[in-house]
Amino acid sequence: MKWIEVANSGPLKGSVRIPGSKNSSLALLAAACMADGEVRLKGIPNILDFRFIQEIAAGAGISMKREINGDVIINGGTITSADLNRERTSSYRASYYFIGALLSKMGRVSIGYPGGDNFVSRPIDQHVKALKAMGAEVSFMEDHYKVEASKLTGADIYFDMITSGATINAILLAALAEGTTVLRNAAKDPEVVDTANFINRMGGKVFGAGTDTIRIEGVKRLSGCEYNVIPDRLIAGAFLMAAGMTKGTVTVEDTIPEHLGSCISKLREIGMNIEVGENSITAYGESSLRATRVRTGMYPSFATDLQQPLTSLLLLSPGRSIITERVYPERFNHVPQLKRMGARIEVRRGSAFIQGGSQLKGNFVHASDVRAGTCLIMAGLVAEGTTRITGVEHIERGYENVIGLFRDLGAELTYREGEYGQTEQASDLMVGV
Repeated sequence: MKWIEVANSGPLKGSVRIPGSKNSSLALLAAACMADGEVRLKGIPNILDFRFIQEIAAGAGISMKREINGDVIINGGTITSADLNRERTSSYRASYYFIGALLSKMGRVSIGYPGGDNFVSRPIDQHVKALKAMGAEVSFMEDHYKVEASKLTGADIYFDMITSGATINAILLAALAEGTTVLRNAAKDPEVVDTANFINRMGGKVFGAGTDTIRIEGVKRLSGCEYNVIPDRLIAGAFLMAAGMTKGTVTVEDTIPEHLGSCISKLREIGMNIEVGENSITAYGESSLRATRVRTGMYPSFATDLQQPLTSLLLLSPGRSIITERVYPERFNHVPQLKRMGARIEVRRGSAFIQGGSQLKGNFVHASDVRAGTCLIMAGLVAEGTTRITGVEHIERGYENVIGLFRDLGAELTYREGEYGQTEQASDLMVGV
């Protein structure tokens, strides 16, 4: 078993270059398979999910290679099958983008149910709604589902809830469909805009991305191109919070400050000093923190992916803070793990009530998803003693080099491997997960 050991490290200081967005990359890699020619993607992080996608692509006959400089070259013109590997497509959530990318080209896609982060089931009903509206048939089996369409036709689609994944998938579907598609109540996330920009770079016609109404005019074909993925706003936000957690000074570079508006506002509200540059943000964590209330929501509201690291930060704020999770109300698997470290948190009806001010103590804890892993690392940086975090595979789904990024700021993190069960039973760590 592999785990991460975290020691009390003192104030983090320095700068960190933010890698390409994980969530954008998963969409762009699938979308690149739609082009008739070669696509070069820059900034795709070499995370575990990327390696899953490589396996899926290889099984479908799609060429996808990473060059020495980190660029990823994709050629969807070599595809031979859209019967995708069920185990691998069930290993991460965003595998459903392959439906939007391949259905027009192949007429049929078979795929495993989406998996990934272990904090709540994520229904695909809005994806299915878009598929059926555009003329596809969806059949559900025990371990996979199948989507078929002899022709996709543009449609007027109103999403019953704001969903980034379904918005992106519908853009992919509509890009090569016949006629015009209008998406209403669409997600406004930067990752949606990034996908639309990429489709347009390949010759597509997507208008209005970043607003709640997106119009897509279908084209006959998409061409190869070169494209840079946007930086990961969620990793950037977490490092800003880590500065407050350790009373350090951290600059995140190669980022887009506009993507972090709600995060920056909330950190200033609780007492942190944030300095915003053109492509960088510096967080000063020496100030005393104040308790607050937070409600997550879809972009541009406070991101659900940042509530877990914020939970750790608010453990240092005297008084009671409340985080209400409006996107995934069950996303509190990190709370039992923080409580193992001495945190005083209670979860009721989709809200976490955080009593700050207690000294955290190192313990054995488990990361159930990427952001939970970040939150536990942050807690370990200020806890007495050593914190050991299992579930490393979840952290590696979002970070190419989590150890290196934190070490560059002075954190004491180390990978360990061995018979972990000799010290703690893995089943005990999974309580509440």
